[in-house]
Amino acid sequence: MITCYVKYEVDIYKVDEFETYAKMWMPIVERLGGTHHGYFLPHESAGDLAVTLFSFPSLAAYEDYRIKAAEDEEAKAALDYADKTRCFHRFDREFLRPVFPE
Repeated sequence: MITCYVKYEVDIYKVDEFETYAKMWMPIVERLGGTHHGYFLPHESAGDLAVTLFSFPSLAAYEDYRIKAAEDEEAKAALDYADKTRCFHRFDREFLRPVFPE
């Protein structure tokens, strides 16, 4: 299993728009084979930081998701919404291997 950790620099004046964007992506990831662990928005911290975590059974499964998402109408709509609202300035993506209790 791999988990994708994405850190966003959110526009502090558009956190509501970013939340809308986040809510658009969660069902897309689930529908295309992933497990979404949620988005985490600014609260009592830096006002421009948001993160999300979602997992796939393997890196190959994640790559398959990316191919499917590129053609998915709901994914395209989410990306268009982000472009239109400019609710975040940049993002960084990392892949992690989760460790669970035995």
